Amino acid sequence: MTKFTDLGLNESLLKALAEDGYETPTPIQAKAIPLLLDGRDVLGIAQTGTGKTAAFALPMLQRLMDSNRRAGPKGCRALILTPTRELAVQINDSIKSYGRHLRHRTACIFGGVGMNPQIRALSGGVDLLIATPGRLIDLMNQGYVRFDKVEEFVLDEADRMLDMGFVRDVRKVVDRLPGDRHTLLFSATMPTGVRDLADGLLRDPVKVEVTPQSTTAERIEQRVLFVNRDDKRAALTHIIDSHGIERVLVFTRTKHGADKLVRQLEQDGVGAAAIHGNKSQNARQAALKDFRKGKVKALVATDIAARGIDIDGLTHVVNFELPNEPESYVHRIGRTARAGASGMAISLCDTDELFYLRDIERAIRQTVEAHNDHDWHAPDVEAMRTRPPKPPKRQQGGGGRGGRPQGAGGGRPQGANANGNGKRFGGPGKPQGEQRTDHRPNRGEHADRKHTGNRADRGRRFGKPGRAA
Repeated sequence: MTKFTDLGLNESLLKALAEDGYETPTPIQAKAIPLLLDGRDVLGIAQTGTGKTAAFALPMLQRLMDSNRRAGPKGCRALILTPTRELAVQINDSIKSYGRHLRHRTACIFGGVGMNPQIRALSGGVDLLIATPGRLIDLMNQGYVRFDKVEEFVLDEADRMLDMGFVRDVRKVVDRLPGDRHTLLFSATMPTGVRDLADGLLRDPVKVEVTPQSTTAERIEQRVLFVNRDDKRAALTHIIDSHGIERVLVFTRTKHGADKLVRQLEQDGVGAAAIHGNKSQNARQAALKDFRKGKVKALVATDIAARGIDIDGLTHVVNFELPNEPESYVHRIGRTARAGASGMAISLCDTDELFYLRDIERAIRQTVEAHNDHDWHAPDVEAMRTRPPKPPKRQQGGGGRGGRPQGAGGGRPQGANANGNGKRFGGPGKPQGEQRTDHRPNRGEHADRKHTGNRADRGRRFGKPGRAA
């Protein structure tokens, strides 16, 4: 079995990995690290949770230390572009951890916060710059950052960049980069737009793919509970209490619904916090920090948290409301079963969501197992599973990630009434296969601008190395 010591990494990096208990690289790390150390451009096809951050961060740190050049005022030697603030923060934290025995300067810039501290951080030059496109373009246009010394360039989550409309900004940045740079592009999927982008960025790249594009996270046991809308709150509270769950990620479709559910869970004695596009950057980071430390048991999120947020040891994801498109379901449940662990995804489905369930099952090519041994089972809802009614009218208004509406509106269930005692549900079980698809916004719908950015720009570590086997 390949070890990190077999990949050609220097002693300082190996020491940091050993201190964190990492010996065995994940497949993407084992394949990509030697290639990147050799200076090859790499096209990596991998989802979040596969260890891709370490796959590019470790060789990047080593190459920068080996070349030992200076960035100069306002300059950077390595540039990592990522689509969201949360991902930028997580990558920055990972790099600081992996490189803690090396001398290097990093800066992390994104929108939604003051620009002056970021300008000061860039003024003397940095070795590594992690940035989201919108804020980087703003700083570039105002002359606060230079790219003429860039040796290493990483474009992370390229498919998501495409979905969120950042490709033009990415091209503007790339036009300023030196032609002899070393480049890495990562994407979970390879739609035509990403292939075109890769063709213009990479020179004689090596393609590294660790999972087929048609599959999603493995080892996830998926369950559906057919309940009436007004029983969802009670069913959720019971699931949390009866499982002995330490932390659970709960998804709603709307920002208003997330805030409402947090209040209801708190009333039921379950510590909870919300994360969505209307929350400030500081509030979101505080909620994630409390969740990771166990200060709150339930993190209630809209789809902005469905990709990129990595929570170690997260065993349960609950869809309090099913998403109105299969891709979001796949992204949501992929937050569990990370780094080889098992996990469970439980969906609460009412009559209005049967149509969404049917679409999800078609997309993942499997029937989600129904569990009815609980006090809130609704036989009339389950009876309509094979002949679901037409879906409720789509909502309009601002929303969660990827162009999915998040405004309040009719036909969107919000559970109520916490009464009754139910039977216990089991823990994670046998692996379940999924299908991974790329995400495209529906026409006329808009991304959660407050999260994704554009001009406004628009958490903790992700893509860790694999643990010792």
